[in-house]
Amino acid sequence: MPNHASRRTLLTVAAVAAVTAAGAASAAVGTARDPDGPVPDDSRPGDRAPGRSPAPRVRPRETMERMSLAELVGQLFVSRAYGHAATEPDSEDVALNQKAFGVRTPAELVARYHLGGIVYFGWAHNTRSPRQVAELSAGLQRAAADSGAGVPLLLSIDQEHGAVARVGRPATLLPGAMALGALALGTAGSTAEARRAARIAGSELAAMGIRHNYAPVADVNVDPANPVIGVRSFGADPQAVAALVAAQVRGYQGAGVAATAKHFPGHGDTGTDSHVGLPLMTHTRARWEELDEPPFRAAVEAGVDVVMTAHIVFPALDPSGDPATLSRPIVTGILRERLGFRGVVVTDALDMAGVRQKYGDDRVPVLALKAGCDQLLNPPDLGLAVRSVLAAVESGELTRARIEKSVLRILELKARRGLFDAAARAVEPARAADAVDAAVGIPAHLAAAGEIADRTTTLLANPVGLLPLDPADRPLLLVTGTDPVSPTGTTGPPTAVLARELSALGCRATALPPARAVAAAPGNAAVLVCTYNVPEGESPQRELVTELLATGVPVVLVAIRNPYDPARLPACAAELATYTWTDVELRAAARVVTGTVRPVGRLPVPVPGRYPLGHGLAYG
Repeated sequence: MPNHASRRTLLTVAAVAAVTAAGAASAAVGTARDPDGPVPDDSRPGDRAPGRSPAPRVRPRETMERMSLAELVGQLFVSRAYGHAATEPDSEDVALNQKAFGVRTPAELVARYHLGGIVYFGWAHNTRSPRQVAELSAGLQRAAADSGAGVPLLLSIDQEHGAVARVGRPATLLPGAMALGALALGTAGSTAEARRAARIAGSELAAMGIRHNYAPVADVNVDPANPVIGVRSFGADPQAVAALVAAQVRGYQGAGVAATAKHFPGHGDTGTDSHVGLPLMTHTRARWEELDEPPFRAAVEAGVDVVMTAHIVFPALDPSGDPATLSRPIVTGILRERLGFRGVVVTDALDMAGVRQKYGDDRVPVLALKAGCDQLLNPPDLGLAVRSVLAAVESGELTRARIEKSVLRILELKARRGLFDAAARAVEPARAADAVDAAVGIPAHLAAAGEIADRTTTLLANPVGLLPLDPADRPLLLVTGTDPVSPTGTTGPPTAVLARELSALGCRATALPPARAVAAAPGNAAVLVCTYNVPEGESPQRELVTELLATGVPVVLVAIRNPYDPARLPACAAELATYTWTDVELRAAARVVTGTVRPVGRLPVPVPGRYPLGHGLAYG
């Protein structure tokens, strides 16, 4: 049995540790090495908080060598857990934990399986507020320190911003990837604001105890009908996407948070959502090298800590028919050997249909490890997955040395991100929550989000010079259209936000639902209609725009998610793209409509049949 005598000295890590170490520089992990050679060297010390005395040197290899096989295998898994608190979740979450895992609380889950990480979701009731998230993080880290080998957890989240975000107000919500792509094109290719956005986002996550973000998206979106990527991508130009991916990697990791380039080898030209099916990528090898590879290569060269695999079949890279997550030619042959990546490879969620169609849930974790993956994310049946990996080691299908190779990468990542830092000892949940107030949603961050958003809105059409509207004229405006739920559930609805901001700027704006908008349109100076992922052919959104145009009132089309909407609708008096429907983008759009700020953004994707890549208008 391993010696655990000093495990309580291995630190209870909590959210405030993230604040104290937020300025620590990340160590590069992009150097090529033989993926089947020796386990990587662990001589690098972990990150330390600037200005503090050096922490005791962390030796991941020594930590690993005293762990039992069960503890080693537990480090490979990142699981969901139900509830807002580590030890006292609501009764409904107790029931969910018992059904899924046979435990009552998230803390018990960590202890039972010696987990390496927990991933936070809104639907798992983990993300009520930033202060609550910090308290949950602190409680989970105490549970990890008090069980098994005492190794701190790597707490993770999908906080891409834009269309995918789990934590909402009062946290700062920033423009998403495609909006940042529009800004970069409109500012001569500058990536400074993308890096700034990631630095802000990372510092707020770190304050909540989250040291691993599943961002940025490195997929190049070239399919307007892509059902799962779209505005989550920076755009359609691989070199532009590569530059922005590298900038965000440096921004996140400069804030002490591990970044993740996803979804390898590239999910940007698929017509199937891998959550519900198994996408087929038809690119040739040459096309992949030209289109999909550059952003991932840039991420590796920027020192990205983690790369996430995609559940897609890519015959040109592996003709076996296995999804990339389970493909040794892709994960080991291309990512490790060709690109030289030596960091942590995490699977996309293992409860997604794309990885479950060919093999059973007992085989998927084993095959992912054999392919070269390190972290196994959110298996549908955690107990089955853990038992399957243990059985594979016992049978000789996997070796302990193979498990140790992945665990050492994971422990080195935890050390780089400050999770063994002495400054993190014994932090109480209340103190962790207090640290949130000093870093999350602070005025400087909110102001920066607005400044960045002001340069993302793209003016696509303005043929008769309708825009900008002069708020000094007190124009009467009607706002209508689609009102999707905010990605975080804490902002919106979009039409109301847009109307409020227009009114605050001096206009007289009213928001009405589509059912009342056509009758109310006459007499207004203009109608602003928000559209959201308009499908091809006839649709209620197309019908609404057509009927509004028939009133003779000038119509301003505001595409609040995919910028492809104008190609599927009649031409309007003015057309804009915001790329996101959160408040920060809609308020920026209102400022562009009134001329309070000038439009800067340029299309980072072509709109087939309507606008080329790079298109965008300015005011005279």
